[in-house]
Amino acid sequence: MPGPLLLHAPTPLEYFRSLVAEDHTLPLLEAAISVAQDELPGLDVQGVLGEIDALAVRLSSRLPGDAAPMHRLRLMNRFFFQELGFAGNVNDYYDVANSHLHAVIRTRRGIPITLALLYIEIASQAGLVAHGVSFPGHFLVKLRMPQGDVVIDPFTGRSVSREALDAMLVPYRQRQTLAMGELGSAAGSIPLALYLQPAPPRDILARVLRNLKEIHRGTDDLQRLHKVLDRLVVLLPDAWEERRDRGLVMARLGAVAPAVADLSSYLEHAPDAPDRMAIAVRLVELGHGDPSRLH
Repeated sequence: MPGPLLLHAPTPLEYFRSLVAEDHTLPLLEAAISVAQDELPGLDVQGVLGEIDALAVRLSSRLPGDAAPMHRLRLMNRFFFQELGFAGNVNDYYDVANSHLHAVIRTRRGIPITLALLYIEIASQAGLVAHGVSFPGHFLVKLRMPQGDVVIDPFTGRSVSREALDAMLVPYRQRQTLAMGELGSAAGSIPLALYLQPAPPRDILARVLRNLKEIHRGTDDLQRLHKVLDRLVVLLPDAWEERRDRGLVMARLGAVAPAVADLSSYLEHAPDAPDRMAIAVRLVELGHGDPSRLH
């Protein structure tokens, strides 16, 4: 008689792959929580989701069914920023834990994007319409209200005026103008509203992962950097620069065959890349490619 069928438990990366396979079914919060499984493979993602739901229930239980949107927003801000004490981690902004939602719930400290993810989920369960905004240099939350949109800085807990948003864009627009000349000047005339469009879940996850990527690259932690790049390649299969970066990391780790595969794929799909020659040289150093074609 055959024995019981043993099912393979998915690895953290396989679990992440299943979550981000399709845009229309991508569970943003679950996928964002799962990022921490690179550090804690046994992290109970569903348990963390349950903790967030419990916070939302605490707030929703205080709201009458006919509460006006502005009343809901005032209670939401008081609950999240004052009662629960969520705030930006100004003392250790680049701590990896700031990008791990289970840790942010525990410490009540995070960076704008993780604080925003928690804020949006609780606010949405409280009957508010809230979206994440990938504003240049700072992640924000936008809430649709009958009187007009309200923009919240999740790092400080303050609403952000139109004038303050315009001021935040000044350095970005100046850099665009310098980098692109006349095209950059055209970017400076883009209406503010276009910078405040809701960010798609895939873009938000990419921003979470790229924050971690920069932290690990800054500390030259190749093992952790490799894991984050694995997730970025899964999340953004056509972002060839992520595949290039993973190939370069794998080469430094001594994984020659997969490094060659990634770097070759980058050259194939990014024929106009400015670093094409440098990557071709690296492939030759790895024993792949024709050195005579570099001249």
